[in-house]
Amino acid sequence: MALTPVVVALTSSPVARRVADALGVPLHGRATRVDGADVAFEDTLEHVRTLFAAGVPVVGVCAAGILIRAVAPLLSDKRAEPAVVAVAEDGSAVVPLLGGHRGANALARRIGEALGVPAAVTTAGDVALGIALDEPPEGWRLAVPETAGAAMAALLAGQGVRLTGEAAGEAGWLSALPEGDLEIACSVAPTPGADLHFAPRKVVLGVGASRGCPAEELAELVREALEEAGIAPEAVAAVGTLDLKADEGAILELARDMGAPLRLFRAEQLELEAPRLATPSEIVFSEVGCHGVSEGAALALAGEGGRLLTAKRKSRNATCALAVAASPVTVLAGRPRGKLSVVGIGPGQAGWRTPEASRLVAEAEELVGYGLYIDLLGPLAAGKARVDFPLGGEEDRCRYALERAGEGRNVALVCSGDAGIYAMAALVFELLDRRENGVSDAARRAEVVVTPGISALQAAAARAGAPLGHDFCAVSLSDLLTPREDILRRLRAAAEGDFVMALYNPVSRTRRTLLAEARDILLKHRPEDTPVLLASNLGRPEEAIRYRRLADLRVDEVDMLTVVLIGSSQSRIVERGEGPRLYTPRGYARKVMA
Repeated sequence: MALTPVVVALTSSPVARRVADALGVPLHGRATRVDGADVAFEDTLEHVRTLFAAGVPVVGVCAAGILIRAVAPLLSDKRAEPAVVAVAEDGSAVVPLLGGHRGANALARRIGEALGVPAAVTTAGDVALGIALDEPPEGWRLAVPETAGAAMAALLAGQGVRLTGEAAGEAGWLSALPEGDLEIACSVAPTPGADLHFAPRKVVLGVGASRGCPAEELAELVREALEEAGIAPEAVAAVGTLDLKADEGAILELARDMGAPLRLFRAEQLELEAPRLATPSEIVFSEVGCHGVSEGAALALAGEGGRLLTAKRKSRNATCALAVAASPVTVLAGRPRGKLSVVGIGPGQAGWRTPEASRLVAEAEELVGYGLYIDLLGPLAAGKARVDFPLGGEEDRCRYALERAGEGRNVALVCSGDAGIYAMAALVFELLDRRENGVSDAARRAEVVVTPGISALQAAAARAGAPLGHDFCAVSLSDLLTPREDILRRLRAAAEGDFVMALYNPVSRTRRTLLAEARDILLKHRPEDTPVLLASNLGRPEEAIRYRRLADLRVDEVDMLTVVLIGSSQSRIVERGEGPRLYTPRGYARKVMA
């Protein structure tokens, strides 16, 4: 998914608003310095770094050095990093800094046109030839990307090109290159002898599969169909099928391996293609409500001007058909498979949020969660559709998120800490597993991914030192969902096992007794001076870290925003210049002595 760029400004320069309006994107401005910004931020480096980590293209109306310092710690793979463009505050210069062939050069040229200045593009191919061979226009695909470097080097050394293939006349972006011997094939067919092969993505693939179809069977069927039709896999613009097959493993694997988007159609949409089918089937109609899945999906993707290229081919468990559109396909019919990302954002601060979590949030069309957690996302939540649920509405929020994903949307369910530790991931899978009072079949077919976050126990441990250096456990003291006797039984077992313990949900306005009972149970198995850490609002401005002796632990100084870490009988506090540090030895001293 291509993410919308963001314009970042540090001062109230009219240039920033002009650039944002020209691009039709939001303006993020430094708080108290930029008037009229769509989003305000406090820390420039952290803000830019957060956007970059999420894959959001950044246009900074500021010194290039500021942008470089912000993103430098995150640089790793130029094929995956988003565009970064610097614009002088007076509008006199536009410089693409990163991602030249991932949109930065094109973005810089658009900005330059709006400001009336040339873009300072520095990539060699663009400067010398006005073209980037590894960045073909929309609707085209480079068959073997690794060949682009050598071909560009040959062109820069003075060689010319020879365009071949039935689609050479459509490749206007190559027409300005000098003539010569370097062969550039422009064809839907495989061209193994060419120096470069650009495939116009005008072929579309429709597939069907029985439940549990082996992935190799469908892949082999498609490979044979493409070979017989003389079609290169890179020419396939999309894979289409019936929406009931949204979670069919063989189809998902096929689309992924081909690098083609999967598009889903309702039966009534496919039935509109019935007059154009080569092999309509009454049996298929009686089973799913349309006279053909693979042919119908291929024709639906190809559009009105398209035609069937290969009629339905069958194997034991699968079918496929090919269609060709009148021109490269850039707008896809049907809908994508929905996706629910269950995202752990850590305690809240951007520096403790993983790049994957930021990326999934940035890619999402809609955010769902407890309002406070969504607010903690700061710039990543700005401008996005969001649905806030109160505390206590956990099942409603998970069900809503799954149903929205079942409709084909990309949804992020936002959790604090780690999504799988006392958070929403388990409830999501429980709803998917329920046969009664669960979710719709469409929701069950959506993709579900879980991304980890720093949990409260990890954050508390890091602030304290290393209390989780040996065996530990976590127990929630909330008896809203867990029977009270089960909680007490687990506390007794953990106390007897001498685990370091993290106590979640220690108290609330109505639950005031279990923390004291936990203390008393633990005092039967470990010393009164066992260290206890009370960590509140971790990673937030109100953060507070306090140490207590186990015997002195009092309920009144703990709230729902506090995680309680109780040491084992071996845990120790060491005094340091920066303050006390709590750790639990693992036994290395005994190993050395032995």
